[in-house]
Amino acid sequence: MNNPIQNRYDFVFFFDVKDGNPNGDPDSGNLPRVDPETGHGLVTDVCLKRKVRNYVQLKKGCTSPFDIFVKEKAVLNNLIDEAHEQNNVKTKEKGEKTEAARQYMCARYYDVRTFGAVMSTGKNAGQVRGPVQFTFARSIGQIVPLEHSITRMAVATEAEAEKQQGDNRTMGRKFTVSYALYRCHGFISAPFAAQTGFSDADLDLFWDSITNMFEHDHSAARGQMAARRLIVFKHNSALGNAPSHKLFDMVKVSPKIEREVIRDFGQYIITAPTQTDMPDGVEVIEKL
Repeated sequence: MNNPIQNRYDFVFFFDVKDGNPNGDPDSGNLPRVDPETGHGLVTDVCLKRKVRNYVQLKKGCTSPFDIFVKEKAVLNNLIDEAHEQNNVKTKEKGEKTEAARQYMCARYYDVRTFGAVMSTGKNAGQVRGPVQFTFARSIGQIVPLEHSITRMAVATEAEAEKQQGDNRTMGRKFTVSYALYRCHGFISAPFAAQTGFSDADLDLFWDSITNMFEHDHSAARGQMAARRLIVFKHNSALGNAPSHKLFDMVKVSPKIEREVIRDFGQYIITAPTQTDMPDGVEVIEKL
């Protein structure tokens, strides 16, 4: 394994969406996710991890040590089986094979050593608790999901064309949020990084992914999404020098004009702490 990171990190990540659906809820007909009690929009941690995986796959390709374990159409047990076919795993005693397979998976797959994975679904490669974790992202203000009827000037089958007597139109629906700024918190654990081999090079790639992942994720459904701010708190120790929630509380967001309808990022003010505000042993770094 590479030399793992030696410092704890906490971070606050802001991104926004305009006229798009940042994360559809399959249990609600793909409507944008909403907290039903407050009306705030939600984006799951799984959604954000997917975008990081996709960016790493685009930038590095599916080659070790930056291959992606949980990728589209993957059969995970087949990949775990491949680990058990490696010579340095096959030659181990029965009680040591699982740990050897786990180490192989961490060394080959970027997302395993970053986010962790459950790899006991077939031949056992153990479980990995990843050093990098996200919270759900939550919108700063309430959102109003909109439903739009759309028309396609074609049909899929001859039967549909005959039924419409040549009119050949198909109706559909599209869901959007007019505008929302989302805030997400993240944590990077040095002790867990020591278990997976998550290195400084992996960390640099993670920051690169966070700031650029929306640039290669555009679609008709998602509208315009952009990474806006990334504020990182670096501790000078592995276990940390201040509680993460106190650091997060130092990052403030407010509208420039109260009660104004928000339709643009420029209508918000995000205030990050300066180094003089930091507790001893914590450095604030603005990546974006």
